[in-house]
Amino acid sequence: MSLPIAQITPVTQPLVGHVTLPGSKSVTNRALLVAALARGTSRLTGILRSDDTHYMMTALRAMGVGITEIDETTVEVTSSGALQPASEPLFLGNAGTATRFLTAAVALVNGTTIVTGDEHMQKRPIAPLLDTLQAMGVNATSETGCPPVTVKGTGTFHSGEIEVSGKLSGQYISAIMILAAMGDGETRITIGGGKIGAVGYLHITAAVMRAFGATVAFPAENQIVVAPGGYSAANYHVEPDASAATYLWAAERLTGGNIDIGTAPGDMNQPDAKAYEMIAAFPHMPAQIDGSQMQDAIPTLAVLAAFNETPVRFTGIENLRVKECDRIDAVHKGLMQVRAGLASVEGDDLIVHADPALTNHTSDGLIDSHADHRIAMCFALAAIKVEGVRIEDPYCVSKTFPNYWDVLRGLNVSVDITQP
Repeated sequence: MSLPIAQITPVTQPLVGHVTLPGSKSVTNRALLVAALARGTSRLTGILRSDDTHYMMTALRAMGVGITEIDETTVEVTSSGALQPASEPLFLGNAGTATRFLTAAVALVNGTTIVTGDEHMQKRPIAPLLDTLQAMGVNATSETGCPPVTVKGTGTFHSGEIEVSGKLSGQYISAIMILAAMGDGETRITIGGGKIGAVGYLHITAAVMRAFGATVAFPAENQIVVAPGGYSAANYHVEPDASAATYLWAAERLTGGNIDIGTAPGDMNQPDAKAYEMIAAFPHMPAQIDGSQMQDAIPTLAVLAAFNETPVRFTGIENLRVKECDRIDAVHKGLMQVRAGLASVEGDDLIVHADPALTNHTSDGLIDSHADHRIAMCFALAAIKVEGVRIEDPYCVSKTFPNYWDVLRGLNVSVDITQP
């Protein structure tokens, strides 16, 4: 099947302007679920409207939660504090956060729930989460170790000492944390392997939980303690998306521009905001970047590194292999499409062989986005400097940044999307 293709004309002037960022996907989906588990009416402002959050809201409505859309960035969530059985499977597209979080949360449903997604989601592993849920006494199964998942909930689960694997995704741990506050006793979560990986995202989860009345503590490097008591309705504001901000920060540095996003990097709590330090160092980025705490920013940093003065090795990024696609492979192949020899892979490390003369290069590279929003958006950065770079399936950006191409156009970037 032929897909649309985005053709971007390289810019010759600095990009200057003001951009209103979408709300954080990570925070929006956490807040929606926690509000759905709280008794009463909560008002969420600054939310992201995207495919991922649409799937979360649709699933919550299917389980009896009232969601009133006040305006484009505001919703009111009304709940009895309990999730009701859904009449049909919960279809969540390729929304990883929604799938992982709801797989745990539907243990609170007194009945059977099927959690599923599209062809991409059905290849994304979820077995470590299922193993943990089963250890908590939850009947959660999958024939493939990926969605679809069948959860036979009883409305309760076993609190106490729980071990969860952080090997593949911190979303597993966040899912258990959110569920744990609904338990009948204290839950002590120990991270298998001895160390929390994407700890920044777990602190985001804890911050949202606390805003709705939960008590969460991190007493040790590999331990999280969640008190019982559930959640209380609250008003909550979702901060702008730091992952989305990385594209604008990088475009600003690449073109010597000035793009005002209305929020300083230091005012963001999301882990990806730390990428600003690496971006601000361009064209003298560090020789090695540990991506373990800012994983969604790595595709942006990798494409920016292609224009750096010196090569950059990205480490701690093995979890990128189980995102919407294998992002290590997708970024590597994409950079090789921009110019042969521009990147290589050693194990799970990505090495970008920087070429400051790349802006004078003409490419015939067609970037396979793999239906992954982050791949499409990061390679737009290459296209604004290298003639001939095209991006396949550009509308996949609707997952987290639906108006991305219009934002670039608003900065005087020529974006032409041709239909098949």
